[in-house]
Amino acid sequence: MSHHWGYDRDNGPEHWHKDFPIAQGERQSPIDIDTKAAVHDPELKPLNVNYEQALSRRILNNGHSFNVEFDDSQDKAVLKGGPLADTYRLIQFHFHWGSSDDQGSEHTVDKKKYAAELHLVHWNTKYGDFGKAVQQPDGLAVLGIFLMVGNAKPGLQKVIDVLDTIKTKGKSADFAGFDPRGLLPESLDYWTYLGSLTTPPLLECVTWIVLKEPISLSNEQMLKFRSLNFSSPDEPEKLMVDNWRPAQPLKNRKIRASFK
Repeated sequence: MSHHWGYDRDNGPEHWHKDFPIAQGERQSPIDIDTKAAVHDPELKPLNVNYEQALSRRILNNGHSFNVEFDDSQDKAVLKGGPLADTYRLIQFHFHWGSSDDQGSEHTVDKKKYAAELHLVHWNTKYGDFGKAVQQPDGLAVLGIFLMVGNAKPGLQKVIDVLDTIKTKGKSADFAGFDPRGLLPESLDYWTYLGSLTTPPLLECVTWIVLKEPISLSNEQMLKFRSLNFSSPDEPEKLMVDNWRPAQPLKNRKIRASFK
């Protein structure tokens, strides 16, 4: 499996333990969600996704995915409830995807891989800013949503339409007025566990909330993702595909489910 990341082209996940010893840590992500081992926890609250006031700012190709960035200077778009004790502010979302439809997601469910995975990244407002939050074990909450190829997702089209303008590493574009609510599935049933960032520095600061219900996108939408480049404009073209980290050992962790 060759993974090409913006950090160092020839230094993908299989080498990260050298540069980032935490890669071998006790709470690394992603994981395989073994549905039989996941325990229904009746104490878990429903998720509270408040995205009505979300203010998107720009979209950026950072050489390993693309980020849609939000104004996180106030509690405009927040995630609360579920396993979370605090209020978490949306800062960005990005995707991971494959070179073909049978791989691409970072998390897997009973070893099943999806075509892509959406990560909506939020930081704990009690820490004041994102940079401080990533240093804390409860600093981030990432909402993970699986994507499968099928019907088009209308709520995604505005993103798809702008990808041509950020084809290569370092390119960005203004991207106002995007409503992230259009990316959510109908059900907010979820699995949750304690994990990490899935790209360097792999910090173990994430409460993961992975939705059970996938969303679909069309084949045309999926192909647009795969037409992006890892490479800069002045480098030979390297298609941005397979920008996912494989499942990591669960070790001593529990996966809790919000549903029976």
